[in-house]
Amino acid sequence: MFEPDGSIRPCYDEVQQWVDRTGIAGLNRRMDEAEAIFRRIGITFAVYGEGGDPERLIPFDLLPRIFTANEWRILDKGIRQRARALNAFLHDVYHRGEIVKAGIMPADIIYRNSAYLAEMADFTPPGKVYSHIVGIDIVRTGPGSFEVLEDNCRTPSGVSYMLENREIMTRMFPELFAQGVVAPVDDYPAELLKSLKEVAPPACKGDPVVVVLTPGSLNSAYYEHSFLADLMGVELVEPADLFVDDDRVWMKTTLGPKAVDVIYRRIDDEYIDPLVFRPDSLLGVPGIFNVYRNGGVTLASAPGSGIADDKAVYIYVPEMIRFYLGEKPILDNIQTWQCGKPDELKYVLDHLHELVAKEVHGSGGYGMLIGPKASHAEVEAYAERIKANPGEFIAQPTLDLSTVPTLGPASVVGRHADFRPYCLVGKQIRLVPGGLTRVALTEGSLVVNSSQGGGVKDTWVLQE
Repeated sequence: MFEPDGSIRPCYDEVQQWVDRTGIAGLNRRMDEAEAIFRRIGITFAVYGEGGDPERLIPFDLLPRIFTANEWRILDKGIRQRARALNAFLHDVYHRGEIVKAGIMPADIIYRNSAYLAEMADFTPPGKVYSHIVGIDIVRTGPGSFEVLEDNCRTPSGVSYMLENREIMTRMFPELFAQGVVAPVDDYPAELLKSLKEVAPPACKGDPVVVVLTPGSLNSAYYEHSFLADLMGVELVEPADLFVDDDRVWMKTTLGPKAVDVIYRRIDDEYIDPLVFRPDSLLGVPGIFNVYRNGGVTLASAPGSGIADDKAVYIYVPEMIRFYLGEKPILDNIQTWQCGKPDELKYVLDHLHELVAKEVHGSGGYGMLIGPKASHAEVEAYAERIKANPGEFIAQPTLDLSTVPTLGPASVVGRHADFRPYCLVGKQIRLVPGGLTRVALTEGSLVVNSSQGGGVKDTWVLQE
């Protein structure tokens, strides 16, 4: 919010004036109003480690995170570039594996990875698109400097918060939004539907029928599943609503079976088809994977896309960009040490108290160690875990992340944040100007995940 000399950055002028006019007490009353709205319309999520309470709200912060038009130009190009490279990588590893043959990536990281599905080998999804919604977690590390923390190629969640945060802020800042100063994000559902229809399977002959497949109302992200289905104007289905017949997937309706062309699935790979993957899955649709392979339905995202989520694979994304696209990476990775390499393992173990260590398959902020915040005993215990299975861990420096203005009980305070845009991939790549800013509400904390007590805020991209 502030320049190094203490002056307000011009893009935050309007926000600062609003804070001054309203006062901290008034802003906190507005926060209470916003929370009441969130609870009334049901934007909740469950944290399974805490008993899965479905009535918990992700804390919402009223002060927006702002990107200038120039900053967004850099981010927009870098995000699109990364989404193209990740999809090219997924096609390659399930076909010829040229990146391995070229000696750029070791085969073990890919083919011994639990997210790699041999069942997807030699199969090309419609349009060669594997990951249809790519969520890229980005942090600012300096003025105009952005780095990628990780990639989410399966089913990146949180987009409902991006949309609902904007709805709340439009009520709070009606004059500002009326001026068209902030780029809109409300066409995301329409853009998502377009992208999904563009990857309809060969068996589809008319306007593609799209559905959102949810595990059910007990899932932590069920609100988002129903929210997106509603905004796209498509059916929200559970596995029991679908069946396979005559090499097509059908949806049960009151008017009889209806063929389904594209399934935006929010069910993990291993549960999608009990005939192919886990036989004990009650969430799958028997026979759906065979229909998929035969061109009768499109699954978004493709099974096996999770290989591109892996933190050990993430290290090589800049090389993927050079290899597949012949371009220089626009967004850099954060420096990352692979504990599976002996020399890097030694460095990590010697400096673990200074680093952030993570499990390569971990997500949601679980299974990580923030060295500077950990006790000596915690560091020692984590070091033993790394030594027992080095290839399962990476480490990164504790970054001097930028902070964003956040409403405290008595003043505006700085808190660390990251940013997740949602890049849509169909026949073309689409990206709405905005995304989800996740903020660490505890002073000094670097953990922004909602499952670890983080909050969310609206992200403004200023128009020219």
